[in-house]
Amino acid sequence: QVQLVESGGGLVQAGGSLRLSCAASGSIFMINSMAWYRQAPGQLRELVASIRSSGSINYADSVAGRFTISRDNAKNTVFLQMNSLKPEDTAVYYCKAGIWETPTRVMDYWGKGTLVTVSS
Repeated sequence: QVQLVESGGGLVQAGGSLRLSCAASGSIFMINSMAWYRQAPGQLRELVASIRSSGSINYADSVAGRFTISRDNAKNTVFLQMNSLKPEDTAVYYCKAGIWETPTRVMDYWGKGTLVTVSS
């Protein structure tokens, strides 16, 4: 089994910064893509940023230029540096990873989420 554990959420004032981390552990042969999603109250879950094993990165338009995604492959960890935070960034942030448990078995895994609250 594989577990994803997020950390780094909290309360911050508008204009501030937070850094989220997500560590994968368990039966891991290789990790393909890693991504951050978020879900605000009453809203659908949306993709914030993703990073492939190749290093290819994508950002949602709403966070481009403010957020930076990165990964440490040796530690099976993905990060999300969030700068210039806005109240509309308030949400539960979830980590998702496409993980090969064996050379022939790949599955998507989700973390339980970490709450980010940005006050105005």
